[in-house]
Amino acid sequence: MKFGKRLKQHVEETLPGWGDKFLSYKDLKKLVKIISLAPAILSGSEETEFVYLLNSEIDKFNSFFMEQEEDFVIRHKELQQRIQIGIDTWGPKGDESSKAHYREEMAKIKQDIVDFHGEMVLLINYSNINYTGLAKILKKYDKRTGGLLRLPYIQNVLQQPFFITDVISKLVKECESTINSVFPICNKGKSISQREAIITVEGEGIFRKTVAALLTMQEIRKGSSTYGHFSLPPLSLPESDVIQPLQLNSA
Repeated sequence: MKFGKRLKQHVEETLPGWGDKFLSYKDLKKLVKIISLAPAILSGSEETEFVYLLNSEIDKFNSFFMEQEEDFVIRHKELQQRIQIGIDTWGPKGDESSKAHYREEMAKIKQDIVDFHGEMVLLINYSNINYTGLAKILKKYDKRTGGLLRLPYIQNVLQQPFFITDVISKLVKECESTINSVFPICNKGKSISQREAIITVEGEGIFRKTVAALLTMQEIRKGSSTYGHFSLPPLSLPESDVIQPLQLNSA
């Protein structure tokens, strides 16, 4: 499947509300085709237009990513506060009424943490798939026009906020750590993905969208014709942690 179709499918299967935040790959591809039709008679304005469009896309990615990142940092702190308040107010060692309140509140917090984890994975995937699209369209541009735009432009992309996912990756790990420490009994022996699948097996939830995003990204990386210096590394997530939860969630 072509990247453009994969991208469209990815948006439809994950978060359609983010559709206009992804790379305008189709528009860029059309412009590359126009530029490549008669490169000998072009004045150079077409390359300027192409770079301008690329820069506009980068600004769009950065704005959306930083907004989401800021929101996630705030939500993470709020979840930690809710856990502490739940423990301090009711605690697991009070009377039966307190224990019931504690279990009810912690169950809600647990679901919220799992959803939160899934949303952050989707944002990391958003960063990855847009980078992949940029690398592909730049490769297509250089190949069809004889230009040398890809290397300097990708070096710039690597410094952009949307590409640097360290803060979100750290929050993802902290969420997993929280689930392991605060909810250790029902989680024993299960991966984070398996726990999410069990929790959301009755409904669509954010987890189904997260798994769809991971599977799409895995397919794109495995089948990428641009794999090399400009490509993202293969997903480090073991296949069993992606496929098995999806099967559980679809059962």
